[in-house]
Amino acid sequence: MNGAAIFLNDLGIVCALGADKVAVRDALFRDDAPIGVTPDDALIAGQRLALGRVAAALLPLDHHPVQLRGRNNALLRAAYLQIHDRVQQAIERYGPTRVAVVVGTSTSGIGEAEQALAHFRAQGEWPTGFHYVQQEIGAPSRFLAAEAGVRGPAWTLSTACSSSAKAMASAARLLRAGIVDAVIAGGADSLCEFTVRGFMALESVSIERCNPFSQHRHGINIGEGAALFLMTREPGPVRLAGWGETSDAHHISAPEPTGAGAIDAIDQALARAQLSPSQIDYVNLHGTATPQNDAMESRAVAQALGNDVPVSSTKPLTGHTLGAAGAIEAGLCWLTMVDNPGHRLPPHWWDGVADASLPPLAFVAPGERASGPMKHVLSQSFAFGGSNAVLVFGGE
Repeated sequence: MNGAAIFLNDLGIVCALGADKVAVRDALFRDDAPIGVTPDDALIAGQRLALGRVAAALLPLDHHPVQLRGRNNALLRAAYLQIHDRVQQAIERYGPTRVAVVVGTSTSGIGEAEQALAHFRAQGEWPTGFHYVQQEIGAPSRFLAAEAGVRGPAWTLSTACSSSAKAMASAARLLRAGIVDAVIAGGADSLCEFTVRGFMALESVSIERCNPFSQHRHGINIGEGAALFLMTREPGPVRLAGWGETSDAHHISAPEPTGAGAIDAIDQALARAQLSPSQIDYVNLHGTATPQNDAMESRAVAQALGNDVPVSSTKPLTGHTLGAAGAIEAGLCWLTMVDNPGHRLPPHWWDGVADASLPPLAFVAPGERASGPMKHVLSQSFAFGGSNAVLVFGGE
């Protein structure tokens, strides 16, 4: 099965753009004004920031033990319920031990730990609704396996902003190895003060909507959300045609400036998909709007894919969802390839003032459309420590 085709049979998604596929698709392709990221002062008292918060009410998790409750897992459940029927069909067909769970996260239950610590400092005791296991990195995969009723392999990847893209590549390897027949794969991250203050300490947070690749860019917007796919070897609307993973180990937070590792990951993904750069119809950029990441990424794209392929960063809409970014942006690529008869492209929202020191790229203008259905789409995720993951998707 090593050469078996891997398909993304269904998608569940929740982010700042909406709480399901229809809402997210409609918001993604708006050409009048960007939505999603909004000013918010609820997370950090006295600090008004642009954040990609999920506005929809999330269902309670009272049917799970306290160890598996929390906002991160509630976001996962919101995404999972959208693919529940397809997952249950897979369980009936293959059996629960033949269905795996592989998800990425960086926050897990840190938000619950923050609230519990504040309660402890104020009251001198821990709140009854908190258990330290909530913040363990493995909690999301344990939760999702319990929610879906599957008993195959279940694990969580945490490699910062490449986590859920790498989870999808890991799921593909499980399927190709024949270890399982279906995988629930993706990722989730929830807003918490810890991550926002961490990026503030790096002087990397923008108080306004982020402005990727602009001469005036000055930082990211943190977001939250979840995206999950049912991945199998059975034909579906989108194929995971290729993936590439590299590790620069250049610096704990700064990217390798020439983009060498990113280029290698792109080349690996293209080779695995048996595609040339000219066959890529659209690229979803990592596009964080930080000075160093955008500089590295523009060089990598220009060298590996050329200057003419349509590209955009969707982070001005969703915010940077960290460990969930790879899966959410894969979801936006899925929506670009499925039920998109007008061949709309995700727009690149910015001020239009290009950084003259960077290679020029073909940023998608609001309302821009492809000439026909997109056959091959590429998505990039670049993380702290030089963890690079690139996914290539193929249409029907």
